[in-house]
Amino acid sequence: MAAGAFAMAAPARAHHSFPDIYVEDRTVTIQGELAQIVLRNPHSFVHVVVKEKDGSLVRYAVEWVGAAELGGQGVTPETLKLGDYVIVSGWPGRNPTDHRVRMTSMQRPKDGFLWKMRPRGM
Repeated sequence: MAAGAFAMAAPARAHHSFPDIYVEDRTVTIQGELAQIVLRNPHSFVHVVVKEKDGSLVRYAVEWVGAAELGGQGVTPETLKLGDYVIVSGWPGRNPTDHRVRMTSMQRPKDGFLWKMRPRGM
């Protein structure tokens, strides 16, 4: 499959601690086009290309929940398409030059699609 395609069965890697990578008591919002979509366990990722105020384009790696959890919430490989314009909110990465976000919500304005992170423990 081409780059940007869905990878449903990637091997699990060592799990990391979210507080080591993300600032969980802050929220950022980014808006842009989906450039890559990877659904896998234990965590999925989307890459969003954001146009900055100065006109430059920045690619953000957005960490999401795993493919199994997404499937249980009705998110399938057909839900998102490359080029979709999305609004993502989440926890920023501790290193701002990494351009990382741990997604807590995603909206797609063209059709009203909305995904929100389930509260912990659910």
